[in-house]
Amino acid sequence: MFAGDTRRGLDPVRVAEVLVRPPTARGAGRRGSGYRVGPRWVLTAAHVVRDAETATTVVRFEADRADEWTAPARVVLASDKADVALLEIDGPVPTGVHTAAAVPSPPYGTVADADDVLPVTAMGFPRFKLREDRMRRLDDGSPSQYRDSCHATGSTSVLSNRREGTLELAVTPPESDPEADRSPWEGMSGAAVWHDGMLIGLISAHHRADGLGRLAAVRVDRWYDLLTDTELVLLHRCAGLPASATGLIRSSSPPPASAQPVGLADLPDDLPLRELNGLVGALTALPTVSDRTTLALVLAGIDPVIAAMSPRSPALRPDVFGILRTCLRYPGSLDQFLEAIRLLESDSAGVARVDQEAAELSRRHRRADGRP
Repeated sequence: MFAGDTRRGLDPVRVAEVLVRPPTARGAGRRGSGYRVGPRWVLTAAHVVRDAETATTVVRFEADRADEWTAPARVVLASDKADVALLEIDGPVPTGVHTAAAVPSPPYGTVADADDVLPVTAMGFPRFKLREDRMRRLDDGSPSQYRDSCHATGSTSVLSNRREGTLELAVTPPESDPEADRSPWEGMSGAAVWHDGMLIGLISAHHRADGLGRLAAVRVDRWYDLLTDTELVLLHRCAGLPASATGLIRSSSPPPASAQPVGLADLPDDLPLRELNGLVGALTALPTVSDRTTLALVLAGIDPVIAAMSPRSPALRPDVFGILRTCLRYPGSLDQFLEAIRLLESDSAGVARVDQEAAELSRRHRRADGRP
């Protein structure tokens, strides 16, 4: 997986160690995890950077590897209510895989409140991954220490923690809990939680009463209830968060392999824009459509007339609206367009949402004679 491949979700080179260093050597520092969601932007948990104005905040990537780099960062948003913070990298950023083109915003998603257990992953730097580096020595001759990464894999039982409004993650626990006053998961806060290639939350807490194999994560969809309009606009502009919750990719079970997507060849060619809104929202959430290069590849693979006549608005949503309206004037080309997208995206929650919106659109405009 290369940097910025949003279709595959978690990208390790974008996982950050967030280090909050005290203003004096006597102060207690703090450590957390984060994820780079843009060329100069990192998401983490708000409690990781609490009181950071009196300290120095640093983000580190790929520690002790060939591509390691570190930069100071400043807190531009910190909501205790939602436990989410946005950091701006305040220093030089390496070139190559770390350039702006290689760091698009991740796809953000939501999971339905249903009797379901879904696979999840997260990557961060918890305390139980503390290691001794015997190749490096401190002034007193003792080995230096470092924290290695933890790629936590597990599941979320969606209906747990409903009152708290968080996701409960069931993950492989550490072997022991030796420190009564410190959780072995300390430092994992702020790690991005992924399901089916979508960022659906940030790890926020380890409730010790739940056991060593349970973590709590703030849900992305809850941000729309807990953040102010100004904070949401900032996350939209800098981190690529959809402007409203309706823009989140909805998690859903992919249709059975035998199920065939509905055909849209018989839709009227004069559909009002509001009828296409749901399908446009599902399409623009897909990496294949949001990336102009892959969108051009899709258009080149269908009727040449569509590729030649499709609009080229600088804004994505108007462009996709125009593409769909053009396809409606050439029966069969809308089905070709969607099939090309399915081929590139493969089975995913995003494609399932597109098929659901297409099926609903077909149902609303089914012919009076009963044919699809």
